[in-house]
Amino acid sequence: MKDRRYTFGVKTQPTNIPSDGFKPSLAVAAIVLAQCLSTSLWFSPSGVADSLMQAWQLSATSFGWLLAATQLGFIAGTMVFAFSGAADRFQPTRIFVVCSALGALANAAVTWGVTDYGVFWSLRFVVGMCLAGIYPLGMKMLVQRVGSKPAAALGWLVGMLTLGTAMPHGLRALGQSWPWPEVLLGSSVLALVGAALVALMGKPPKQVASPSSPAAPVPVRLNTQALREVIAVRGFRASALGYFGHMWELYAFWSVLPWLSLPIHRSLVAAGYGWAPSVALISFSAIGIGFFGCVLGGMWSRRVGSARVAATALAASGLMCLGYPFIPDAWPLVQLGALLFWGVCVVADSPQFSAMSSQHAPPQWLGSALVLQNGVGFLITVLSILLLGWAVQQWGSMALWLLAPGPVLGLWALRPLLKET
Repeated sequence: MKDRRYTFGVKTQPTNIPSDGFKPSLAVAAIVLAQCLSTSLWFSPSGVADSLMQAWQLSATSFGWLLAATQLGFIAGTMVFAFSGAADRFQPTRIFVVCSALGALANAAVTWGVTDYGVFWSLRFVVGMCLAGIYPLGMKMLVQRVGSKPAAALGWLVGMLTLGTAMPHGLRALGQSWPWPEVLLGSSVLALVGAALVALMGKPPKQVASPSSPAAPVPVRLNTQALREVIAVRGFRASALGYFGHMWELYAFWSVLPWLSLPIHRSLVAAGYGWAPSVALISFSAIGIGFFGCVLGGMWSRRVGSARVAATALAASGLMCLGYPFIPDAWPLVQLGALLFWGVCVVADSPQFSAMSSQHAPPQWLGSALVLQNGVGFLITVLSILLLGWAVQQWGSMALWLLAPGPVLGLWALRPLLKET
């Protein structure tokens, strides 16, 4: 009789051989929690943007380049993992643990007497490289445990990534008087806890080959020929292009949330609302609420398929790109509600793209294909973050229209996969 276990309503992969660490059901829980804790490194400067800019005397452009440094580091890390074959040649748990520990160290190092902007930028670049061994490898660990239909489980994983991204804003909201070094150190401590969880989890269960589920080929390096073969897979190509459109919008939207939240906070205070949420709390809520979009989208995908969920989320967030600038500043509650709705939609499609890509990618290059897709996607985020950061200073909220081409591209790319459902 097959052994079936469920975690968060997600069926784990049946296996006749237990894992070396946690039981499969507990391993899934450990992965998604560790993802949340370790990815708090990602936007740790954003949680203390105002005090950090004041302490370092940074302009908005200089601060934007700090955020871009993390993205560029992530891109560099994904390229290293993909083309060295490390993502498929080594145990993902080991990579995750090492990268979480090194990322925590690099994130904390800026609080140890660093005064040079170039050193700060370099440390954020290193954090980004380490994140390349956390996010995509977390996806691979999960796919190894849940089998051929990972959409619901990836909804939890990306939801935890979303909460991790929001965590610095949450730390700041909890401790409004905390200086920026303490918030960064708090993120590093969370990442170390995430590393410890995965270290305790052990190796994934060994799968027993069968005629219906043959053993995966021996992993090889993602060379030029292999890269062409991966891109040639129609389903993977459609999913990857849709993901690229999604990424044009996602991180740029997250990066300007403090700027979008400030007039809402001021308007609520001026209107005499005693419960007016802080900028940090609004930013945390607008990012963190995406957790529910990811999880609910994963559940919905069981009934309608990942492509339809992704298309619905893309259409909704694309409408928000176009519609939000028309909301008057005199309607702060409407603006707040719109940001929360946007926060749900903007990331709900992300786990669905990961699920579709993991299903269509050749199994021997699964890890490499995922990190490569992430690397290109995050290169796109560098451009959109820098462009939007500059544009909002010039055009105000109308600059959000620059994000709309992303959802449009994503919807166009998804057409082949929508026809299959």
